[in-house]
Amino acid sequence: MKTSLFAGSIGMLAIAAAASASPVTGMSIETVENGIAGQTTHRIYANLEAGARLDAVYGNGEGALEIYTSDGSSFYQNNFGGDTSLQINPQLIPVFPSLAFDSFVTIGLLDSGNGNALLVAGFADGGGWGAFNSAGYLGTSNGSWLVTPNDAQGAESDGRVLIGQFTANDGVEILGQVNLQGSDAAGNTYQVVGATWVPAPGALALLGVAGMAGRRRRRG
Repeated sequence: MKTSLFAGSIGMLAIAAAASASPVTGMSIETVENGIAGQTTHRIYANLEAGARLDAVYGNGEGALEIYTSDGSSFYQNNFGGDTSLQINPQLIPVFPSLAFDSFVTIGLLDSGNGNALLVAGFADGGGWGAFNSAGYLGTSNGSWLVTPNDAQGAESDGRVLIGQFTANDGVEILGQVNLQGSDAAGNTYQVVGATWVPAPGALALLGVAGMAGRRRRRG
């Protein structure tokens, strides 16, 4: 595995101040060798301060959620997989190893084991799951995948939480933007709108805080 992580530059002081209210320190992407000819697997993470957690990845009227391939080609979809990690049966992976590299969304977990409690809401607009399965695009302005604040899988582990795995043709980049919601180590809730990763010369550059609008509110 190799991880590419680059901090984005901060264009405006106002944006920097807003983003500093959130425990989200950026996004990162991990490229995984999968043994599938012509295909590369990418795992996207939200990076968090110690003790923070991620409860939801979403799109709404304030900021649409979009994840897509750089050339418009389709994501790899395994016949035994599904749209979310809940549909990845770990008992089938020894028989069908390529299932482990299906394209799916998640919070924290790679399959349906370990008490996976992922929920999905919306995705009736913006392409939804149909485009995800056929057109290399996942988008919504009225949808989310989420866990409850009590679900262990939302807690940061080694400073990050997995939000999705996407397998595509070799040389294809995975682009997009997402909104994030969760809580910091003190239990204060936050939202980050427009967390994104962008290509840069010679590497995948991932935005640290530039372009993200974050806000925190104290638990009542």
